[in-house]
Amino acid sequence: MPTTTAPTRKNDPAGLRRRVLDVAAQAFQTSGYGATSIHDIVREAGVTGGALHHHFPSKKALALAVISERVSTEVAQTWIATVLAAPSAAEGILAVFTCTIDHLEARGAVQGCPLGNLTLELALADADVRDALAAEYAAWRGAIAERLRADGAAFAQTSPDGFATVVVAMFSGAMSIAKAEQSADALKACIPQLRRMMDLRA
Repeated sequence: MPTTTAPTRKNDPAGLRRRVLDVAAQAFQTSGYGATSIHDIVREAGVTGGALHHHFPSKKALALAVISERVSTEVAQTWIATVLAAPSAAEGILAVFTCTIDHLEARGAVQGCPLGNLTLELALADADVRDALAAEYAAWRGAIAERLRADGAAFAQTSPDGFATVVVAMFSGAMSIAKAEQSADALKACIPQLRRMMDLRA
């Protein structure tokens, strides 16, 4: 008689953890941290409450992981990699604004900047979360300032760090306006101002 083999049980804790993070990151972005319950995440991720709590013992722990593993990655891919790989810091900065505008218009909706959304909601609520958010802004500004120094950009010679802060503040503010208006117009308005600030021809 042929022997039968019992079905192998799939155990993929790393995959489960990634799925929970993906669901949580999207939920925090679309609905907000406060409006998203652990039950919502359990349901959407298709996991048990025990499995979720094994990886993330609290909602705060989940938020910190979203910041360090999802929001950080988005900032790195959208901003840091683009600015460092561009022919110049100026071209990289403009490329991010242009690509973001194209993405928002293709999508037809503005959810806002993931880092900005969480900052506005949580920065005053918890010191650990605030520190994690501040670290992401510091990495973002630092990468831009580093590239400006490497370029020897004349428009930023007096303070590369200061100019990097202006760029981050401009993008973050424009994204908040874009979210409120559900339009990329605020980002578009930044481009000619940036070109003038960076001594670029129109």
